[in-house]
Amino acid sequence: MTTGAEQGEHGEQGEQGEQGERSDPGLGAVMSERRQLINLAYRLLGSVADAEDVVQETYARWYAMSAPERRAIESPGAWLTTVASRICLNLLGSARARRETYVGDWIPEPLPEPTEWITARSGGTDPADRITLDESVTMAFLVVLDAMTPAERVAFVLHDVFRYPFGEVAEIVGRTPAACRRLASSARRRIRTAQAPAGPSAGQAGIVRRFRTAWEAKDIDALIGLLDPDATATADGGGLAVTHLDPIVGGERIARAYAEIARVAGHRTTFLECTVNGLPGLVAEQDGAVATVFAFEIAGDRIRRIWAVRNPEKLRPWRMGPIGPIGPIEPIEPIGPQEGQARVTE
Repeated sequence: MTTGAEQGEHGEQGEQGEQGERSDPGLGAVMSERRQLINLAYRLLGSVADAEDVVQETYARWYAMSAPERRAIESPGAWLTTVASRICLNLLGSARARRETYVGDWIPEPLPEPTEWITARSGGTDPADRITLDESVTMAFLVVLDAMTPAERVAFVLHDVFRYPFGEVAEIVGRTPAACRRLASSARRRIRTAQAPAGPSAGQAGIVRRFRTAWEAKDIDALIGLLDPDATATADGGGLAVTHLDPIVGGERIARAYAEIARVAGHRTTFLECTVNGLPGLVAEQDGAVATVFAFEIAGDRIRRIWAVRNPEKLRPWRMGPIGPIGPIEPIEPIGPQEGQARVTE
């Protein structure tokens, strides 16, 4: 489990108590856990805004304790992770009720590529808040996570993505280690069933580029050729942006619907290639402002799923500055052992 960073140069230390008593963890030692907590909360909730709120609440609880109480905590990082995970677990339970009144389908909040998200500009995101892009934040992966029960999702993410032992997961989830092992196993089966065999990122970028070209040309036949016959297109406007409320099923139906969208959008809309949750995607800008972010699931040489996010509340990270082109797509680097790498093996 991740622990706090070494004390000393990272921040001011609390006053020393009697001999043998731990010093109060410094500000730097505690705040060094922030990126880990943001990464965890985003994977659990699928929302940057909610993840930031969870981390803020977690730190508020830490500093609500007295100095002696903080000194008594052996591992500040473990304490912060436990608290953040439990807050997320509670939010996931209440989110199911909130989704019943959500207008249309709910899609996880899309992430821009980090170099675009964290460029040094006024109002930009602090680098400490960067969410590591790996296979556990692809849109397809997050959509599967969202279909899990809250306990399944928390057990799977903590164990399979962040490498927490089941004993520690059990303390967070409030179940036995054996029960948490079963929850994670059930989650893996869901992922195996839902995941499409992904091709190289560079190949996917080429397919997205051809889709963009055909879409701009309103070439229905070319679009049909790029879409799986059983493809599905889902949109999320949240009642705040006009979009189709029900998923469009079938490659030909999607092609005709998207050609009509391009016709209606006219010259006001510009389609840009970009990275969405670590994979090739598209952004539609209207009058220079980001209006829609498109994520894709590609199986072989066909697009199997399209997720279109139009809810402006979910596009906040995309509206902090200009979006750049995709450029060469590199393989996603495995993240370090302290943050984990998703795996779906038993």
